[in-house]
Amino acid sequence: MLQKRVIPCLLLRKGGLYKTEQFKKPTYIGDPINAIKIFNEKEVDELMFLDIDASVENKEPNYKIIEDIASECFMPLCYGGGIKNVEQMKRIYALGAEKVSISSQAVLNPKLINEAADIFGNQSVIVTIDIKKDFWGKKKVFINNGKKNTKLSPIDFIKQVEALGAGEIVINNCDNDGMMKGYDIELLKEIKENVKVPIIALGGAGNLNHIKEAFETAKVDAVACGSMFVYQGPLKGVLISYPPYEKIQDLLGNK
Repeated sequence: MLQKRVIPCLLLRKGGLYKTEQFKKPTYIGDPINAIKIFNEKEVDELMFLDIDASVENKEPNYKIIEDIASECFMPLCYGGGIKNVEQMKRIYALGAEKVSISSQAVLNPKLINEAADIFGNQSVIVTIDIKKDFWGKKKVFINNGKKNTKLSPIDFIKQVEALGAGEIVINNCDNDGMMKGYDIELLKEIKENVKVPIIALGGAGNLNHIKEAFETAKVDAVACGSMFVYQGPLKGVLISYPPYEKIQDLLGNK
């Protein structure tokens, strides 16, 4: 059983660190290496980097930035973006990443999940699923940065991904992305009731209570946060931060 974690999720774009709102309005935050240095000092559980351009622009993963990030990172690292085959994954692992996240390819080529899990082990293969409401208000699985509606049911697709051998699944609510108003607790609860694979909640965290609610009410195995760890105050001034160890333990119910 994986330990519960609170994971900063950082978005890469053109080699820089960015933040979005509902997958739109990318705002430059700063240099990813500087952010890693701060998170190293804060003794963060794990780091997740997602390249938001690679798949949409049909680019290879940026191996140079992955190497730079991995060499600076003192904690387990997960990378996602532009990954289409096991050869790319092998190269990313060799550069120092412990986990690789598949997103669009999990829909377009689901056999890649099974192939990667067989070669690298389930614990090294993460699937990030972007979910948002369609025109009729129904929650569906989207790909290509929330631009393409696959029309897949989230629960059905998550069960398929679980069966194929994903070690963990990131549930990213596109509608909540960057809004800092809380996770989609009802969706997360429904997912946890239907699958056994560890679930990481992403999209919407704005304060410690949101994280606590995800653990206590939705029973997720981990949470990932973006805006909460890079912004400060109502004007969203850029400030890389992470809760103190004692507060994290309280969130995890260890106090």
